[in-house]
Amino acid sequence: MKNVLVVDDEPDIRELLEITLSRMNLDSHAAANVREAKSLLDNEQFDLCLTDMKLPDGTGIELVEHIQDQFPHIPVAVITAFGSMEAAIKALKAGAFDFVSKPIDLNILRGLVDSALKVASTPIDKTTDSEAKASQKLLGESEAMLALRQKIDKLARSQAPVYLRGESGVGKELVATQIHQQGPRANSSFVPVNCGAIPTELMESEFFGHLKGSFTGAMSDKEGLFQAANGGTLFLDEIAELPIHMQVKLLRAIQEKAIKPIGAQKEIPVDIRLLSATHKDLAAEVKTGNFRQDLYYRINVIELNIPPLRERITDLPILANFMLSRISGSNNDKYSLSDDAIEKLKTYPFPGNIRELENILERAATLCDGNEITANDLDLPDSKPAAGVADETNPDESSISLSVDQLEDYLIQKERKAIVAALEQTRWNKTAAAKLLGITFRQLRYRLQKLELE
Repeated sequence: MKNVLVVDDEPDIRELLEITLSRMNLDSHAAANVREAKSLLDNEQFDLCLTDMKLPDGTGIELVEHIQDQFPHIPVAVITAFGSMEAAIKALKAGAFDFVSKPIDLNILRGLVDSALKVASTPIDKTTDSEAKASQKLLGESEAMLALRQKIDKLARSQAPVYLRGESGVGKELVATQIHQQGPRANSSFVPVNCGAIPTELMESEFFGHLKGSFTGAMSDKEGLFQAANGGTLFLDEIAELPIHMQVKLLRAIQEKAIKPIGAQKEIPVDIRLLSATHKDLAAEVKTGNFRQDLYYRINVIELNIPPLRERITDLPILANFMLSRISGSNNDKYSLSDDAIEKLKTYPFPGNIRELENILERAATLCDGNEITANDLDLPDSKPAAGVADETNPDESSISLSVDQLEDYLIQKERKAIVAALEQTRWNKTAAAKLLGITFRQLRYRLQKLELE
């Protein structure tokens, strides 16, 4: 039987917890203070610890830190007073797995215990060579990536909200996916949401759902994103794009662990792990009044910085080879980079990071002669002139600002122009155009679909 350490100075609470655990077929040992808890930890094997925040000779946070230091394999859940969100956040920052508030909801407690025991019984290294997960691995052997993977391993074994900070194109959603897949919620839903892509007037319905007839056009009940992620992970990308009124509603949903669909009379409990990200500086957004400070502290319990590509440039050959293999697909033509192409890429700052590298390689593979991509085929944008100033000597080429949006638009337009020119030259004969461009018919069809030129 799994063994749980219960720490609380109130006999009634200890008894309630022990009875609940017994009904879950779990063994338990109880302590009334920090000293007794430490003694039991030294003499018994435990799979989980449930501790009250306030104890006669110390605090739950003190016990969390002790267990983190001496018994890091044991997840700790903290019991906090009603409405004591600050204490809960402190516990999560100290390394607690999760928290539950008094009065204790036994259904929430059972779910928390189940999740914590999954963490305790799951090996830290869950890597697999299966093809299904190959595209979702974080590639690279640089120091920055090794450190990032170690942090992900640790964060996956917690339920604390994580704020992913990084430039556009670094792979924040991929990191969020890894945290989910390596944690106890891996078999439940991972729901990614781009907050900037949802119209303001539809946000509340999208996040929390609605009931039939609750507003004009509500023809049936609709499940919101929180309900879709129930039991799993909700990833809010570009969270800085949320308007203030939605930030207020989001904060309540996170703190109460419940949502109220539009038209409903009662709140519905939801159990999610929250991950969020933005390419903006959230602290600066708080100072300017664009982002609520209380929501910022709630989602930023743990901050994870994702390094830009220029800080892990030694990983570039690994990333490029993987991307070229994916671009080649099942074709017999396998693309590769020449030595001079690799060296040229290593000197480029990559303001668009991984996403920009993929765009550059896709374009180069489409337009290169043969299967080897040379330095000239890369056609990297020139960032020397000031942003928005055209090159007088070559009116067809404009200088490129190192803004990601402008850069991506430039690359797409240039590729579109080359393909359209080939199609016009061959009177829209796709087979002939593909031959003229030096690519396969299948590759041309893929590019036409991606560029919406069909």
